[in-house]
Amino acid sequence: MDKDNANPTILNVSELPTRQNKKKATAPGKDADLDLDIVLRKPEYLSAPFCDLSWASDDTDSDDGFTIEPIDEQEIYDLISTISDPEHPLSLGQLAVVNLPDIHITPSPSLPADPNTLTQVLVKITPTITHCSLATVIGLGIRVRLEQALPPNYRVDVMIKEGTHSQDDQVNKQLADKERVAAALENATLKGVLDKMLETCV
Repeated sequence: MDKDNANPTILNVSELPTRQNKKKATAPGKDADLDLDIVLRKPEYLSAPFCDLSWASDDTDSDDGFTIEPIDEQEIYDLISTISDPEHPLSLGQLAVVNLPDIHITPSPSLPADPNTLTQVLVKITPTITHCSLATVIGLGIRVRLEQALPPNYRVDVMIKEGTHSQDDQVNKQLADKERVAAALENATLKGVLDKMLETCV
């Protein structure tokens, strides 16, 4: 089977926006030395006597010292950018199928995060070519990944970015149809493709 786009534009993984640890991609040299300094640095808790309980001071921000941060666009990007493209041995982030500016959360993330508030996540995808036959499969993979990873109060919508696909209306209609999505996920062949795409997700 011929590929829709045999020569896509590929972005370097080290240049993709992320909060995830990129140590695996660090090349030997100056950066590696910096990482070694961090690893060998004496932990702060060893700098003070063991009886020093200053860390347990009257912190009124949180009862246990931890704050639940809201899920933001960067976190959504980190969840989906590592999904493998079904046609190439590359990620959706490397192929710029998913881009941080094309992820929208409504209402905007804020503190404190309220688990009872319905939150919409909209991801607009950019196929590598305007006649990509796998755009629906890619959108479905993104939807499955986010629905598995996000709390139940998050509603996920995936659509083709305006003007990037010759049949964007048709693809968007398929991706928005919950019954069609559910039926597609019962197809063993398609489920196998999706499982393979999601294997690279951490």
